[in-house]
Amino acid sequence: MTKVDETKPKKSGSETKKALTDTKKPRIRILVRAFDHRIIDEATKTIIETAERSGAIIAGPVPLPTKIQRITVLKSTFKHKDARDQFESRTHKRLIDLNETTSNTVTALQGLTLPSGVDVEIKMI
Repeated sequence: MTKVDETKPKKSGSETKKALTDTKKPRIRILVRAFDHRIIDEATKTIIETAERSGAIIAGPVPLPTKIQRITVLKSTFKHKDARDQFESRTHKRLIDLNETTSNTVTALQGLTLPSGVDVEIKMI
């Protein structure tokens, strides 16, 4: 008769990943958008200072590619097709990841006042 090895079965890669994800603390991803780069830098600085005071681990700010929207308009209404004006609007973006956040971090971010013209999108990961 052949002896069967009855040791503990080895965990597969997916089982160990599940065990690691269960022990993780909640993460917050913040996407900040603005038309002016100085205002967005000021807003990200405020967000980072607030998150540091609450004890979160911060990754970022990561500058994302600037979206440039160009619009071309004819100067005259009916004639002179060659006479045109071109306008553009630039949307600057920054990404901030907050790891190991607490309830204090969430309440501090909710009570934050940022400059006007800044769009903030917060996601729980």
